[in-house]
Amino acid sequence: MLTVGLTGGLASGKSHVGRQLEELGCLLIKADDLGHQALAAGGEAYRPVVEEFGDGVLRPDGAINRRALAAIVFDRPDRLARLNAIVHPVVRDHTRRLVGEFAARDPHGIAVIEAAILIETGSYTNYDRLIVVTCSEQQQIERAMDRDGVTREEALSRLRRQLPLEEKIRYADYVIDTSGSREHTAAQTRAAYEWLRSISH
Repeated sequence: MLTVGLTGGLASGKSHVGRQLEELGCLLIKADDLGHQALAAGGEAYRPVVEEFGDGVLRPDGAINRRALAAIVFDRPDRLARLNAIVHPVVRDHTRRLVGEFAARDPHGIAVIEAAILIETGSYTNYDRLIVVTCSEQQQIERAMDRDGVTREEALSRLRRQLPLEEKIRYADYVIDTSGSREHTAAQTRAAYEWLRSISH
């Protein structure tokens, strides 16, 4: 059983690579999805977050408005740290459970955990290997503008709060560069998968 962290920067293509690895046979666990589940009504983080940040983060239907919550913690490290302290342990617990269930089914399988801040939080050390997805900063900005509907300034602001990709690459066991064609990315991803298979037995 091999556990693999998959990370990158804003709009660097890590989700695209993650989907390809899943299609090739890996278990894909998306930390963002687990975080959303934790914040959903009835999720383990829902009540603690509302108690910490107030009813102002709720939509009329009672669901947490993640955009409002993000606005509260934006550029406020103390509030962001408090939010992470609530949500991250829940995500870690669910990740461990999913990996354990997968290992029981397939002892030689490959579990890929996709998360944006594996290196920043130090949690990359929990995995056997780390893949970092990279591209040029200009491509990150253009992709973020296209995908999220943000301005260039907003994309740059988000980038400036992240560890630069050139720094993240230093931690990588394998780097996939998505700056070229989709076919080039797919070829690199398949090569990464074959490498993972070679060390997963």
